Amino acid sequence: RLVISTSMAAITYVDVYAAKIGMIGNAKTQGFSDPLKVCCGYHVNYDHVWCGTKALVNGSAVFGASCESPSTSISWDGVHYSQAANQWVANHILNGSLTDPPIPITQACQRH
Repeated sequence: RLVISTSMAAITYVDVYAAKIGMIGNAKTQGFSDPLKVCCGYHVNYDHVWCGTKALVNGSAVFGASCESPSTSISWDGVHYSQAANQWVANHILNGSLTDPPIPITQACQRH
C-alpha cells in the first residue's frame, strides 16, 4: 500500500542504531578517541558539572568546558552525539555503506 501511494518516492532503510554501535565499537579505527569519554562537561569520579555550567567540586570552582578536540569525540555531553559523530553517520548513509539497499543516496534517488 505504501509503495502504491508513494510510487515516486525512493525509500532507503537505515539502521542508525547499528551504525552508531559500529562507530562506538570501532572508534579508534574510525578516527575517534575513547568512545565513552564525554567532550563537554566535567565528569570525574562521581562529580558531574554539565556542559556550560559552573559548580563547586571539593571546594573548587569548576566549569564544564568543551574538550580540546571535539572532532575526535563521539559523545558531546553524555546525552547527545558530537557533530563529528553525526557527520560520520551522515557520510556513511549518503555513501550507501549503512543503507538497504547498499547504494549511494545519489543513485537511490534516480528514477529507473
